[in-house]
Amino acid sequence: MSEERGRRNLRMPNSDQVFAVVTEHLGGNHVRLRCADGEERMGRIPGRMKYRTWINEGDVVIAEPWDWQDEKANIEWRYTSEDAQQLREEGHID
Repeated sequence: MSEERGRRNLRMPNSDQVFAVVTEHLGGNHVRLRCADGEERMGRIPGRMKYRTWINEGDVVIAEPWDWQDEKANIEWRYTSEDAQQLREEGHID
């Protein structure tokens, strides 16, 4: 009962998005991502998130790969550490 009380409905990736983990900061608004589909991508932090949401190494994010350049992606969402733990427990991410 106590476990279920703490469960939250989290934002999930849609069909053209994937879960990813930030592995490295590359400077500016770029990071290296290890995506759930097995790809390594360069992630871009959009301006709307850049100063409001700090993204650190090890953070779990939702990334949207570019249609025209699959090795790059935009970061769409960052999970808190509690939300990332819930995703791990439910088996959505490794």
